Amino acid sequence: MKPTLLVLAAGMGSRYGGLKQMDPMGPHGETVLDYSVFDAICAGFGRVVFIIREDFAAEFRAGVGSRFAARIQVDYAFQRLDDLPGAFTVPPGRTKPWGTTHAVRAARALVNEPFAVINADDFYGRDAYQRAAAFLTQATLSAGKAHYALIGYPLVNTLSDHGDVNRGICTTDSNGLLSSVEEYVKIKREADGIVRGTALDGTRKAIAETCSVSMNFWAFPRCFLEQLEAGFSQFLAAHGQVAKSEYYIPTIVDALIRANEADCAVIPTTSHWFGITHPEDKPHVVASIQQLIAAGEYPERLG
Repeated sequence: MKPTLLVLAAGMGSRYGGLKQMDPMGPHGETVLDYSVFDAICAGFGRVVFIIREDFAAEFRAGVGSRFAARIQVDYAFQRLDDLPGAFTVPPGRTKPWGTTHAVRAARALVNEPFAVINADDFYGRDAYQRAAAFLTQATLSAGKAHYALIGYPLVNTLSDHGDVNRGICTTDSNGLLSSVEEYVKIKREADGIVRGTALDGTRKAIAETCSVSMNFWAFPRCFLEQLEAGFSQFLAAHGQVAKSEYYIPTIVDALIRANEADCAVIPTTSHWFGITHPEDKPHVVASIQQLIAAGEYPERLG
């Protein structure tokens, strides 16, 4: 069974100032998503599921999804604020979605096979998709423990020159398995040249430039969706009434590793990563894609 690619595309890109998933980056109007799906098809993925919001579904289907319908099976899942487990309800005044786990959960009725998760606005590179697909064709559950993977990139290669970024900071054991992952926000190189970020407890900390970070490219067995359902319910019980609380994929992966219910291989990649967080990042992305085309990694026109 070929793996499925879940694309997190529900965000409008508040810091970027628009629907960056549809912004042309390639020489013939290609978006970053065009390259992502192209790479996924080449790597052997059999289906792509776009996780979007219903309010821009028609625009997204016409402007993005229609590009791929002739080349790969395309499905859509809708992230809705009120799509919550059990008897949980949205607290008064809440307008913000519940984070990346909430987005992945939106596809639970569509996915019955191993799957990968990516951000819609990040360029991950061909090698990353090949490594994820190879992992997902192996056994992903044994001795009652689920086996995950994430594609790891050095932090220094994922910073923006134009503002702060959010990253999951990883540590690994001697076998290359993830020991812990902690979400940091507002990461940037400060005036003294040191890279710092804000941990979830609110403290500002220095971060090693060479550390491996999660760029939200994950590979999971189907059973992760059941584990996510249980974890999301626990999160809502503890934090659901907090106005801007979010439940991140690195947070649940870390918890399941600590509970000995899963392990996670950190797979290094030779691929180039780049993405758009701020409008000023776009020229770098455009130039980087052009360099990859010139090097023969992509055709001049994706079709």
